[in-house]
Amino acid sequence: MTARILIVGQDADTVDYAAPGIIAGMTAEKVRAGLAASKAALESQGHACDLLEVQPDPPTAEAEVRAQLAGATYDVVVIGAGIRNPPPKLFLFETVLNAVHAGAPSARIAFNTRPDDSDGAALRWAGR
Repeated sequence: MTARILIVGQDADTVDYAAPGIIAGMTAEKVRAGLAASKAALESQGHACDLLEVQPDPPTAEAEVRAQLAGATYDVVVIGAGIRNPPPKLFLFETVLNAVHAGAPSARIAFNTRPDDSDGAALRWAGR
């Protein structure tokens, strides 16, 4: 079964790459390359995949997630590690998670550990 998948991450240009909890050596370019690779891997298996980079401000991120979810029905939503970590991002994480829950109540929610394993996170739940 093919799935429609959304990968949500913080806008790579707004991440503090020196913050605790961020993978050492990570850059905006590496984030985008990893996400592109995950998207390509999913699409090569017949899945539809969209990427959404949200702003770090929770109200803005919530609006961006809700707008994306209003335009499509997703089977799986992957919430990126940059939104969940470091701990000061907890409010952003909760905001995005609640927006996904409200906008895509039937979607499975998955979590990656780095940008380039978003496809694996999605595939754990696709078709379930």
